[in-house]
Amino acid sequence: MASQRPSSDLIDLVIEQWGREMPGMDVDSIRVLGRLHRCDVRYQTLVAETLAKFDLTTPAFDVLASLRRSGPGYRRTAGELAQIGLITTGGLTQRIDRLEKAGLVRRAKDEHDRRVVYIELTEAGRDLIDRVVEEHFRTQDRMLGALRQSERRELARLLSRLEVSLDVFDHLREDDAATA
Repeated sequence: MASQRPSSDLIDLVIEQWGREMPGMDVDSIRVLGRLHRCDVRYQTLVAETLAKFDLTTPAFDVLASLRRSGPGYRRTAGELAQIGLITTGGLTQRIDRLEKAGLVRRAKDEHDRRVVYIELTEAGRDLIDRVVEEHFRTQDRMLGALRQSERRELARLLSRLEVSLDVFDHLREDDAATA
């Protein structure tokens, strides 16, 4: 049986401490963003442990998973990988080099335009990522084990709204910078 969340946690303590030290400061955002940060740190650690069993890093997993999700052919350009995945362009070439050296991906030039180079999964890469994602999703499901299905859906909905809120904030900052 999954344990219940304690009625008070570290974030509650932090809010209490700020309330004592700076009584007029509005620190309500910590309730969401502080907890989100703590959850992300724990989540990243747990994911890294799962991936280490397969001798993979999170960035390597992201490349392989993005290619696998691409459907038959399992190939994309580096630019497409950066757009469709949880991948940043920084260091992408080095990641692809390492995956290619490990025999998990290969580079293939487009037959109609030799300037276009695709990154594609090899059979070994597809076999590996299929095994990894099976364990990864089982592990993620267990991570959410203390949440009812309805709570998972509501949390997903709220996190989607949070992402929109962060996008709005980003655009406001860009507008402020442009007018400064």
